[in-house]
Amino acid sequence: MSSPVNNLEKVFAVLKPNQTVEKVTVTPSIYQELDENFNNFKGHQLVSMYEFSEDWSSWEIHPKGDEVVVLLSGRITFVLDIDGEHQDVELREQGDYVVVPKNTWHTARTETSTKALFITPGEGTENKSV
Repeated sequence: MSSPVNNLEKVFAVLKPNQTVEKVTVTPSIYQELDENFNNFKGHQLVSMYEFSEDWSSWEIHPKGDEVVVLLSGRITFVLDIDGEHQDVELREQGDYVVVPKNTWHTARTETSTKALFITPGEGTENKSV
């Protein structure tokens, strides 16, 4: 039996449509594997954690649902493209979070080492350069 304790930096959690959780080991091809193993992520959500210290190099959009991002450490500004206008949402304190609305292009800026928890409806996610 596997341990009930895992670390999101090494093992993501997939919330399945039937409300069960499957653990998925993080690999360099994690996103391709998620699409292949979870029906292109239809009806699933990914719980993941990332640490970064530079602005994101791309925008992303999630057409099938809202994304929740929780600040764990550091400081980050999410830039949301709302009807062609950019709205900055700054997360400053541990526990601050933003709900990125469904179908909203977004990116992030930071000037410090930042760690955040993401709950992402992955089906149909798209990316484009900043």
